[in-house]
Amino acid sequence: MPTLKRFGTTSIRLYADDHHPPHFHIVGNDFQVLVRIADLAIIAGVANKAQIAEAMAWAMANRETIALKWVELNERG
Repeated sequence: MPTLKRFGTTSIRLYADDHHPPHFHIVGNDFQVLVRIADLAIIAGVANKAQIAEAMAWAMANRETIALKWVELNERG
């Protein structure tokens, strides 16, 4: 489970052999949300905007990198 970025107690993570749609996890001490890479929409989990604001801003600026890493970890040969 690669951690792409840490923001204090919050991190952005990807998992190998994960399900579609392509997504990443924002994980904190008391929450976890799944965010679709294509449009940065939250597709599962609950967190308030303040908890994930920094992670979402980073993801917006690094969406291509996240997408490439997701493909690398989830290629099903």
